[in-house]
Amino acid sequence: MTYIGRFAPSPTGLLHFGSLLAALASYLDARAHQGRWLLRIEDIDPPREHPDARHAIPQTLERFGLHWDGDIVFQSDRHALYQQALTQLAEHQQAYRCSCSRKQLLLRSGSSCYDGHCLTAAPAIDQPAAWRVCTHQAEIQFTDSIQGTQHYRLTDSGDFVIRRKDQLYAYLLAVVVDDADQGVTHVVRGSDLLDETPRQLHLQQLLGYSHPQYSHIPVACNTQGQKLSKQNLARPLDDSKPVPQLRAALRFLGQNPPAALQYASRDELLKWAITHWTPLSIPRCMAQPWRD
Repeated sequence: MTYIGRFAPSPTGLLHFGSLLAALASYLDARAHQGRWLLRIEDIDPPREHPDARHAIPQTLERFGLHWDGDIVFQSDRHALYQQALTQLAEHQQAYRCSCSRKQLLLRSGSSCYDGHCLTAAPAIDQPAAWRVCTHQAEIQFTDSIQGTQHYRLTDSGDFVIRRKDQLYAYLLAVVVDDADQGVTHVVRGSDLLDETPRQLHLQQLLGYSHPQYSHIPVACNTQGQKLSKQNLARPLDDSKPVPQLRAALRFLGQNPPAALQYASRDELLKWAITHWTPLSIPRCMAQPWRD
């Protein structure tokens, strides 16, 4: 089987050190397996998008020497595929319309876990509604190649949204459809998405898709213990100085370039990293502190 990996950032801001970790780990894993590495821009939430990020993300990756295979895929061009998957789920009674707000849910049950109200009290056809997927009391177990065996009960959070009331497709549906359509076999990403994996596995099963192998690397946290993110104003990567940042990312991932490479060029450092890529050296934890 041909290895196909991917990096799929959301253009809600410029890439930062946490983004570099996910991009570099997925890139190295793909190249070390003589596989393909795809770039997908997950631009399905226009109100949250940064005006420059769509074009800046590919430019930053190129300056860091992380070159992808094939054309860039933009989720904003793929709504027809998401609608096709939604229609399939609805026709098999695996998804249903829901008009409940978070406030209504809290008033009814005092919990954020969805109570299935709209399964028995369907909203009127002309009423704005989201679409939810039935979890069917599903229990999901999978083995993450870094974090080990994981076990979830989807009923702990209830039926989940795959298209919002504002008609925007949810990340969970889009990422599952895209991974299947692009033939992705391996997903390497941050551990902040580990809890989303069982829902993706459930959707894959309902839609008849194969399951990629998942690997969740630890995320980098600031001095307050917060994950580095655009929301927490993480500093953007400095495109003019890729080598020190690549070296720091490799150390964070447990790869530790030798002292002989202290003055290596960008391409020399990446060549060494591909040849010596050792996933077993990645720390088996959900988060690690990082000081810029």
